[in-house]
Amino acid sequence: MNEHVRDAAAEPAAPAAFGARQAAPEQYIKGALHDWEIVIGMEIHAQVQSNAKLFSGAATAFGGEPNDHVSLVDAAMPGMLPVINAKCVEQAVRTGLGLKAQINKVSRFDRKNYFYPDLPQGYQISQFAEPIVGEGEVIVDMLSGERIVVGIERLHLEQDAGKSVHDMHPAKSYVDLNRSGVALMEIVSKPDIRSSEEARAYLTKMRTILRYLGTSDADMEKGNLRADINVSVRKPGGKLGTRCEIKNVNSIRFAGQAIEYEARRQIAILEDGGSIDQETRLYDAKTGETRSMRSKEEAHDYRYFPDPDLLPLVLDDAEIEAIRASLPELPDEKRARYVDALGLSPYDASVLVADSDSSFFFEDVAKGRDAKLAANWVINELFGRLNKEGLDIDASPVSAAQLGGIIDLITGEVISGKIAKDVFEIVWTDGGDPAEIVDTRGMKQVTDTGAIDAAVEAVIEANPEKAEQAKLKPNLAGWFVGQVMKSTGGKANPKAVQEIVRAKLGIE
Repeated sequence: MNEHVRDAAAEPAAPAAFGARQAAPEQYIKGALHDWEIVIGMEIHAQVQSNAKLFSGAATAFGGEPNDHVSLVDAAMPGMLPVINAKCVEQAVRTGLGLKAQINKVSRFDRKNYFYPDLPQGYQISQFAEPIVGEGEVIVDMLSGERIVVGIERLHLEQDAGKSVHDMHPAKSYVDLNRSGVALMEIVSKPDIRSSEEARAYLTKMRTILRYLGTSDADMEKGNLRADINVSVRKPGGKLGTRCEIKNVNSIRFAGQAIEYEARRQIAILEDGGSIDQETRLYDAKTGETRSMRSKEEAHDYRYFPDPDLLPLVLDDAEIEAIRASLPELPDEKRARYVDALGLSPYDASVLVADSDSSFFFEDVAKGRDAKLAANWVINELFGRLNKEGLDIDASPVSAAQLGGIIDLITGEVISGKIAKDVFEIVWTDGGDPAEIVDTRGMKQVTDTGAIDAAVEAVIEANPEKAEQAKLKPNLAGWFVGQVMKSTGGKANPKAVQEIVRAKLGIE
């Protein structure tokens, strides 16, 4: 069964066996010899939203002077022992529940041994064999209307490393440990992604879910959300190829570009008779290319072993259920409600739920009003203007109450849709109450049928040939309606104009 769901309103198909999902033919990459299929898995590193680090009480706030947010634990001073931050555990469980994943009641922390110049203890405390969250899934809505399922392999907690700074001295490197020990959730997907477009959509959806849950601000510009992307290619439906990992991608746009380049690089090597070396690579946004960083390590290279300073993490059913009960309405459920209860199209619903603040704004506008009309104004007029100005919804000059007021004037037939756009522009620029603006500026639409009748007569008399043609081609009535609206400055009631035009032209 093709797992691309063609009916946008249908439920997505269940995940296929590991790596078995096949791309749609239009997703194949044309090679010199034959078609190729991309297979993508992703490891997302999301900074946990908490005031303190994973194993210390040091602050996690962004910025600050170098090494300002560092405790004795973070600096690995002798005798300092890690103590788990309960809030970080709660946030990991909350995220797992939001991903419809298995919550493991017993999990353990391990030491991952590697050369960390910016992690003083010389190893990373992570989770390997027994993570806090097991398998789950994410439903990804594509612009085409298709819905795909991306399986989640696991989510585990680990501490972040610090930052090495190489451009402050010609012969020395400096270390900033402000991020050292900050809690990360590593969310590992199954290799269910089949194109750069799907990868971008998955990363976007994951960011949305984390923000809805309040478990990470997922700000990629601050480094609070990063992705390691595993890319391989194969003949369509064939066995999985050798993968290369693209490390620390911090932009959704760069993720798509890196995948496209890496897939074509691998195809070129394979079609030339070569083989792919499993390795870790970096994406260079300036050149648009990936470059080799190091050979890919396997788990045994890190010499994982249980951290002797930390007891197993044990959760009970009551704790898990209490967190479940506190979950907000998540994007998929909200989208379904918008479609089923409010009558919105799947596309409009997906646009509105893509950001939690945007969905709350829409609900404030739509409260007690025509939801479809509210969605149209929020998406087309407000979002369009915000995008043009480079603003987020929380910086909108037009409030939900003001936009709702404009919609009330339309539904109350006080103003026409055309005049409403003028009112929107005034509110955007100068603020104010829409009803007062319409009243003081004389923008109310003309509902006097006598005045409209005269305006229609004037247009017909000025265009007798078109009037005769309209009797044979009723669609021309729309032209007369437009001319009347123009002659009245958009103030005439459009419905009344249409009725009078058709009556005057003798069109049924």
